[in-house]
Amino acid sequence: MRTSTQKLNPSFKSQLVKTFAQTLVDLEKLNDAETFIKDFFNGAELETFAKRLAIAYWLKKGRSYTNIMQNLKVSSATIASAQELMEKPGFKLALKKMEAEEWANVWTQKIRKFVRK
Repeated sequence: MRTSTQKLNPSFKSQLVKTFAQTLVDLEKLNDAETFIKDFFNGAELETFAKRLAIAYWLKKGRSYTNIMQNLKVSSATIASAQELMEKPGFKLALKKMEAEEWANVWTQKIRKFVRK
């Protein structure tokens, strides 16, 4: 799908973004959200967005540019671009949510091991 070069009214654009964000929030179940994004984005778009988030996550975890380049098949320029995004409030929030989920999963596994004993 091609995007128009004509600019939207900023107020209308803001409303469209809010509606899109609300749609994502309303997809409470992981499977529902995954189905939506796979249908909504084409393969290249989805891969681009997923890689961008993975790059930021791995950088935050201390992985090297070389490691990220090899694993995600991206350029150093792409990594640098994602690194700049990490300073934006929305990106910081997403990374914080990812870390919280990771922490919860680790503790869930520890509790399960303890309960089984």
